[in-house]
Order: sequence, then C-alpha cells, then structure tokens
Amino acid sequence: MKLSSILGLNSRTQLFAYRYNTAKGKRIADSKLQTARVLTSAGVPIPEIFKKFRNPRDVVDFNWSKLPDRFALKPSRGLGGEGIIVVKKKTEDGTGWITTQREKISIGDLKLHTLDILEGAYSMGNVPDVAFIQEYVGRAKVFRKWAFRGTPDIRIIIFNKVPVMAMLRLPTRESGGRANLHQGALGVGVDIATGITTNAIWHGNQIIHKPGTEKKLRGIKIPDWTDILTIAVKAQMASHLGYIGVDIVIHPEKGPMVLEMNAQPGLQIQLANMEGLRRRLDRIEDINVRDAEHGVMIGKALFAGRFTDRVAVKEGIKTIGTRETVKILGVKGAKIEVWAKVDTGAWRTSIDKTLASDLGLLDKGNILWSKTFKSTLGTEKRPVINLTYYLAGRKITTIASIADRSKLRRPLIIGRRDLAGFVINPIVATK
Repeated sequence: MKLSSILGLNSRTQLFAYRYNTAKGKRIADSKLQTARVLTSAGVPIPEIFKKFRNPRDVVDFNWSKLPDRFALKPSRGLGGEGIIVVKKKTEDGTGWITTQREKISIGDLKLHTLDILEGAYSMGNVPDVAFIQEYVGRAKVFRKWAFRGTPDIRIIIFNKVPVMAMLRLPTRESGGRANLHQGALGVGVDIATGITTNAIWHGNQIIHKPGTEKKLRGIKIPDWTDILTIAVKAQMASHLGYIGVDIVIHPEKGPMVLEMNAQPGLQIQLANMEGLRRRLDRIEDINVRDAEHGVMIGKALFAGRFTDRVAVKEGIKTIGTRETVKILGVKGAKIEVWAKVDTGAWRTSIDKTLASDLGLLDKGNILWSKTFKSTLGTEKRPVINLTYYLAGRKITTIASIADRSKLRRPLIIGRRDLAGFVINPIVATK
C-alpha cells in the first residue's frame, strides 16, 4: 500500500467530510432516529423501530412485558456501539431476557438502562438523549461460522454516489458480539466488484484465519452484493452527505438493510483492503453520476480488486499473441467475433465506436462516464463503457474507451489492464 494513496485523518476531515458534508447531513448521521426517518422516507430498508422513549414518563408508562423475544435497546446518539443492549431470547421462566452476551436482564434492568440513556450517559457530549427499541437482525446463515453471536455488518464508503471501498466487520468473543473494530471485532476487506472478501485485520494487524481457528477469512462471498451496494448509495443520496460510511446488515429473512450512517467513517478500512482511499476518491471526484445504479456500475468497474485478478490466474496462465480473435458480447445478447490487437503499451482497452454502437454498447445505461484523451491526432472526449468479451476462452469483464478505429486494421485494442494471467508471445498469431 503506497503512502501517497492513503487517506489520513486531516485529509478525510478537510478535503472530503468538511467539504462535501452539509451541517444538516451531519445532524442526520449523528442521530439514529433521524437516520431512520430520512431513510424510511427515501424507501431505504431499515430494521423496524418498535418504541421511542423521550422522557422518564415514557419509560414508566410503557408495557415492557409486551416486548418480543428479540430486540435491541439503543441510544439515538450513541457512539461506537456504547449503550446498546441486544436481547436474543426470553428466559425460560418468562420473567426476563438473555442478551447476546449471555447475561440475564430484567424489566427493571431495562428501565434503569433506558433512564441512563435519556440522561445522556452514552451520547456524544453527555447531553440528554432519546432511547429506542429496534428489531433484532441476527446473523445471516452465510456468516454463522465466522461471526461470534452478534450481528456482522458491512461498512461501505460512498463518495459522489459511488461505492469506493467496503469492509465486512465480524463480531468476536473479545468484542462481546459487537461489530466494532476498537472493541476487538475483525475487519475483512471486500472486493467492490464481486462482494468476495480479500484481506483481514484484527487490532490493526493482518491475519489470515479467524482467531483460534483454521477458518480462512479470505473468499467469503457476501450474498445480494449488488443490492447491498445500491442500498448504500441510495442511503448516501438521502443523507445530504457527499462522503459517508454506510453500515449494512443482512436480515436472515428480509435481506439487506441500513443500520447506521457515519459522516466521518474510520480509516482502518484501508488496512483491511490493503489499499488507500485517497487515490480512489480522487478518481471519482469529478465524475457525473446519474443515479444509484449508475454509481454502483462505476464502482464495480473502477475498483475491481486484485482478488479478481487472482481468480483469473487460478484458471491457469495462458499464452496469447499480439493479435487474437475475441468474441464481444452486446447488451442484448448479441455476439460478434473480431480480431483484436494486444497492446501492452496501452493501459485501457479501446473499441471502435461503430462496432460498439452496433452491439448496443453506447446505450445510455452502459456508458460510465466521458473522459478527455490526448493522442497524436489531438484532444478528444470519449465515452467510457462497460465491456465483456472472451479472450483465449477466458471471460473478461472490463471498462473500455470508445475511439474511431474505422481506418485501422483491428476494431479492438486490448490494454494491459485486462491481461492478468496471460503471457504474450508475439509469434502466436500471424494475421
């Protein structure tokens, strides 16, 4: 990880959080209840809120015996998971509940804790707060052998409607079932393109296995990945925050939903992904993003991680020539086979605009953004698109620029960005 690519505390605050986040957005993110109100209005899924307590009278008047077997009692303005009680089941005698930390808690305990919340015991600045009872989410089946008791979440950094970096946070015995890294939870990097976990950290140190076991943390496939990214972007759009961390949980029955938003998300996500945020943020700062779906498409195209390359390499090293036939896929299932030039001097793949148009690749929904390119012929603005093709039997999903190649022999140039796992032999092809 290069130092120049790392986002530090001052840069995060001055260049992104302060510059792109409104005061209104920060107030929303600082309050779990305001976050819930805004996201509900925007149609973004969240865990259901059963009851709010604004004053001691609410605590006295509430019928606590009617609470469900599972729920979470939270402060609206709590920080770092402090003050949250998560109840997993009722006691056998029905007089109380068992928390995720296997502690017995009574109605009297819940009342006292709620009063502490109202007095500001867990709020930022110790100012009076609001308490609320929320639906218990639990663990999705896919995470059960990696997470200890509590609910894992996925922290996604969103900037300019684009998902930039993601991390799966797994509760441990040390963290008491909570997903907060500073309490001892695991942070596992996630490839934006595939939703597959890559590297992992514990207390800031790189690890390979879940502590105390031989269970590898790399290679976990997070379900509903595109939906998760889209929900996170929609939350950012509703929040009045340009730069944000969105925490997503996966309900075992209901699917992905937003748990919290953070106007100044922590930076350990960079360690979990072994890559800096700064360069990624700079790449998308000036891109015009239409909507959440467009932002997800851009994020997947730009930030496909090294893990994707490793998957390709596992298929075996393949030898190709400087000229190869490839099969290009159109947006509506059309396919065409053409000759392509393999050019290691070019970074990005480029396709002829007429060919791209014939395949439907210039439809609005497939154009990521436009970029200014300089060449020996001058400066021109070209669209950048999603492109899928087969090279030597291997499926390549990439991004490509559009160019006028009508006077050139081959309508497609394959850049070195797409050549991981290939060896180039210049005498393989002769055409």
